[in-house]
Amino acid sequence: MHYKGLNRILTLLSMLSFLTAAGANENIHGIRVWSSPQSTRVVFDLSGNAKYKIFTLEDPYRVVIDFTDVDYRAKFNQHSLQGTPIANIRYSTQAKGKLRMVLDMRQPVKPVNFLLSPNAAYGHRLVVDLNGLTPVKVVKMQRNPTLRKFIVAIDPGHGGEDTGAIGHKHHLREKDVVLAVARKLEKLINAQPKMQAILIRNGDYYVGLRKRMELARAQGADLFISVHADSFKDPRVSGASVFILSEKGVSNEAARWLAERENRADLIGGVSLEDKSTVLASVLLDLSQTASQTASQELASHLISNLSKVTDLHHKTVQHAGFMVLKSPDIPSVLVELGFISNPRGEAKLVNAQHQQALATALLDGVKNYVAKRPTPVKYPEDWTVAKMEPEY
Repeated sequence: MHYKGLNRILTLLSMLSFLTAAGANENIHGIRVWSSPQSTRVVFDLSGNAKYKIFTLEDPYRVVIDFTDVDYRAKFNQHSLQGTPIANIRYSTQAKGKLRMVLDMRQPVKPVNFLLSPNAAYGHRLVVDLNGLTPVKVVKMQRNPTLRKFIVAIDPGHGGEDTGAIGHKHHLREKDVVLAVARKLEKLINAQPKMQAILIRNGDYYVGLRKRMELARAQGADLFISVHADSFKDPRVSGASVFILSEKGVSNEAARWLAERENRADLIGGVSLEDKSTVLASVLLDLSQTASQTASQELASHLISNLSKVTDLHHKTVQHAGFMVLKSPDIPSVLVELGFISNPRGEAKLVNAQHQQALATALLDGVKNYVAKRPTPVKYPEDWTVAKMEPEY
């Protein structure tokens, strides 16, 4: 082969390599913002895995994300930032193939970030959670005991970026149906003269699993009910289930509470473990967990009995699992799977508002059966001083 011919081929290969590399950039093709009372989540939809670096700047306060070999192709509506700590989102191209995204903040935040792989609803994503810098104030509890309402924390699973399971025929999203049932249950409970409901999530946003527990404890919940809808690869599987924490989950959480100093300062069943010896703290925690597990078992049994009147059951007995949201050491906690959204008949029932109301009523009846056997709780039976978190935004 002549030298000129070889040189021409090498030149063409070089150009092809350059064009391939130039076209290999990933891109940001969407930006979505999810706002909750605890934090704000910004999601960057990516065409593939991307390299990035995130940091903050002050005066004025900004969150900066530098992407490598990423193009900006998104159309973002700045109006979606209303009611969030983000004043503006802007971008600029930098040298050496960098793209800089800047989040202009109205106040300081602590960003937490991670990449997510594609799922049934979305492709590759970079998630940036903007958590508030939470001040702590000391609150003096009242000395004299007073009667109060029985507080039920209702936790609709998933939310925001986390859709949960998705049905095949109606494309029903788990995060939507569990919120709908939770809201119906909230109304039913609040209609009871001696009961009060609090929703851990009351909108389409995500709350961290351990944060859900913390919110329930911060509001003095007497019960914690996490609401979900199941899914399985076999569409024939159907029915509701109720879970409580497994023995292994109880043991692991006890070890965590005893190991982490910030936990020891919290009140467990009305007692602080901070000033107790390790042995005494372990005994007190074990007593609290045992009582909580016994109560959880009883509540779960009442819920199964009442759910069986309005829907078929996948498990007719209480199930045990290590779900994070069930790990509060002093709050009886259950996780209810309302049915299989992957089952065509189950999805058709779950999308029906009347069936949702029937499920909520069954859950209410289960709670009422549980509460009927217990004395009315008192508010702040001792003169305590505790640390209370302020709202983050």
